[in-house]
Amino acid sequence: MALHQLETKAQDFAPDPITDAEAAAMLRAVLTLFEKWGVIDEEAATLLDLPVRTYRRWKSGQLGRLDRDTKARLSNLLGIHKALRLLFSEPQRGYDWIKADNAAFNGQSALSVMLGGELTDLMRVRRYLDAERGAW
Repeated sequence: MALHQLETKAQDFAPDPITDAEAAAMLRAVLTLFEKWGVIDEEAATLLDLPVRTYRRWKSGQLGRLDRDTKARLSNLLGIHKALRLLFSEPQRGYDWIKADNAAFNGQSALSVMLGGELTDLMRVRRYLDAERGAW
């Protein structure tokens, strides 16, 4: 039996970009999530970094162009939702957690942190939840 050399060099990772169809589906899911979280239109617009008028148009079904930043925001919001579903066996506890004061955020709620408006604010909450659940 002959020995064959194995390729051991790590392959470069290049994620596939989120398609417009995938982003539209993500937006529909996030709109439902905002309802569950009790997020008002002005807060939702901040979370998605949109003018309130644009958010309301999108919410009514008149979807505009979803840029890379918006897709990243949608991805992080859905990641937060997924982590909460894994952490809490009762979905409502996860929905309520978003607005509850949290010592990890200096007494602020996760929603308050995310309403800082930066993509990194969403990422901060997502990283915290991923760490809490052990990132499995």
